[in-house]
Amino acid sequence: MSLALSSPAFGPGRDIPRSFTCDGENIPPHLIWTGAPTGVASFALIVEDPDAPSGTFTHWVIFDIPADRTDLPSGARSDAVGVAGRNSRGDVGYMGPCPPKGTHRYFFHLFALDVETLGLTAGATRRQVEEAMTPHTIATAELMGRYGR
Repeated sequence: MSLALSSPAFGPGRDIPRSFTCDGENIPPHLIWTGAPTGVASFALIVEDPDAPSGTFTHWVIFDIPADRTDLPSGARSDAVGVAGRNSRGDVGYMGPCPPKGTHRYFFHLFALDVETLGLTAGATRRQVEEAMTPHTIATAELMGRYGR
């Protein structure tokens, strides 16, 4: 079985409900994963919008998620289940979909890692997280949702 990522809030390629966006409660949706590979020691998650006008916008970076986790509950604060990184707005934690106009795609990328910690502190940038996890990534999964205004 391979690593798979899903959400009870929306299906693959479907609309992300308003409550998980800047137009609603701006909380993360419930995410669930299955098929963690042997040797996984932690997880990391990066959420991005490749359709942003100024280039890919990072909405959420969270890492050092314990290996025994199989989900991130809806509304979970990043620091309760892992270590929160910095989004493209410069804030630490989740920033929900917030397209200026039109419909954008939002990719939730889950990474299974063979280390318990990346050795980074809260507020690490996406680039720092990616550099630290690249040699330790043993599996990935992706979920794409849409949101438009």
